[in-house]
Amino acid sequence: MINIGIYDEHHLMGQGLKLLLERVPEFEILFCADHKDQLMTLAQNRSLNILILSIHDTSVRTMNLIIRLSLLNPKARLLILSFDSSEETIVKIVKSKAKGILGHDASQKELIEAICTLRNGFDYFNRSINQMVLNQYIDKLDVPEEQTEGLNSLSERQIEVLKLWGRSYSNQEIADELCISVRTVDAHKNHIMQKLQLKSTVELVKFSIKNNIIEI
Repeated sequence: MINIGIYDEHHLMGQGLKLLLERVPEFEILFCADHKDQLMTLAQNRSLNILILSIHDTSVRTMNLIIRLSLLNPKARLLILSFDSSEETIVKIVKSKAKGILGHDASQKELIEAICTLRNGFDYFNRSINQMVLNQYIDKLDVPEEQTEGLNSLSERQIEVLKLWGRSYSNQEIADELCISVRTVDAHKNHIMQKLQLKSTVELVKFSIKNNIIEI
C-alpha cells in the first residue's frame, strides 16, 4: 500500500482529489487537510509515503511551507500540484526540494504514475516541466567521471530504456514502445540508476544529454 496525505486549502477540491485516489486499490488516504496547522500536525505521520500539496500561489510563505514539510518528515516525498506552470514558478518549486510537480490540468493517469514513481524513489516531472528544468540547469552540472564510465556497463536494452526515459516517456509508453512489461521497465530503471549513480529523473536527463544519448 502507498500511504498518501492530501492538502488543499479549498476543501471541495481536496475532497475531490481524495475520492479520485481512493478508487486505486493500492492507495491508502491517511488524511485530507485544508488548514496549514492541521497539515503540519498530520504530516509528521511516519507511515506517510506521499504528501500531495495543492498550491495556488508561489508566495514566500508557500515556498517556505514546502521546505518546512520536507524537513518535518524527510521520508514523505512531496508531490506539488500547481495552478501556475510558468517557468519561474516551476524553478521556485524545484528549489524548494519538492520531488514531483504536476500542473492542475494533469490527467488521472499522470497523477497515479507520479505517485508510484515517487514511491519507487524517483523524482517526477512531466515533459513540459522537465524541459523547463533542463533549460535552467543543464549547463550548471558536470557529469562525474565514474558516471561516464558507468555508461559502458549498460546493456543495449537499458540504453533503449534510457533514451526513452530521458525524453520523458512514461513507464507505460516505454513498455509499449519496446514491447515489454511495465514491471520490466521499472527493473531497467533501477539498474540504470544504480550503475550510473544517479538519484533523480532530472539528473538522468542531464546525463543523457551530456553523453549524446538524447538531444534537446
